[in-house]
Amino acid sequence: MTADKNAPVGVFDSGLGGLTVVREIMRNLPDESLVYFGDTARVPYGNKSKDTIIRYSGQIIRFLQEQNVKAIVVACNTASALALDTVEKEIDLPILGVVRPGAGMAIRTTRNKRIGVIATEGTIRSGLYHELICAEDPEISVFEKACPLFVPLVEEGWNKDPVTEEVARRYLKELLENDIDTLIMGCTHYPLLRTLLKRVVGEKVTLVNPAYETAQALKQLLEKRNLFHEPVSVGEEAGRYRYFASDSIEHFKDFANRILPYDIVQAEQVAIEKY
Repeated sequence: MTADKNAPVGVFDSGLGGLTVVREIMRNLPDESLVYFGDTARVPYGNKSKDTIIRYSGQIIRFLQEQNVKAIVVACNTASALALDTVEKEIDLPILGVVRPGAGMAIRTTRNKRIGVIATEGTIRSGLYHELICAEDPEISVFEKACPLFVPLVEEGWNKDPVTEEVARRYLKELLENDIDTLIMGCTHYPLLRTLLKRVVGEKVTLVNPAYETAQALKQLLEKRNLFHEPVSVGEEAGRYRYFASDSIEHFKDFANRILPYDIVQAEQVAIEKY
């Protein structure tokens, strides 16, 4: 497999939320080229079986390999939790997920050793955040809550809506009653609710954004492998990002253009089942 430092980094997600990881990579690794795939035809992953998530992830990775990527970021908490251990054994590319970087930052952040995790049902059911945190520090208590309504609310553009805030208060009530001082936003859509969530949890709770931590982990990985892209000129940025999805291209572009620093002119639909 290619070790060309100027090859793109592949990033994939079950749908649109992984674009928050893309946004952090753009900000923190501005010279890197990216290929993003969103599995919009089969979203959400959070309610599907482990075997199905592994199969979907394998198909997407094979597609990304065809794009000659130099590394892969699994920008999906559910796929990171359920499929990463399996698929990383099957490829010879560096690959990382979003769960481990987020868990690591939460461990370093907490002062009272009481960490909350909000995520999809699939990620919570996997128990991976709990497992990673407690393996590192068995004295930490982890309190988890599935928040399935957040994703459709974000995609509807209701990031600041009173309805979303009321939903957040209901979801987070139990975690706050357990005196958490750190909260992992364990779904890639959730950083888009950061301002609202901060208002709900208050100043005493630190929010951990795994999308940002994943960009930092990617930076360390590329440095370790001597795979940093050569510097690019100002103005070349937008042309170095390519986007693919399995369905709903117009919706994909609309959502991406709301959150990314560069407008998407083109996104291509891929029949991912053939991979």
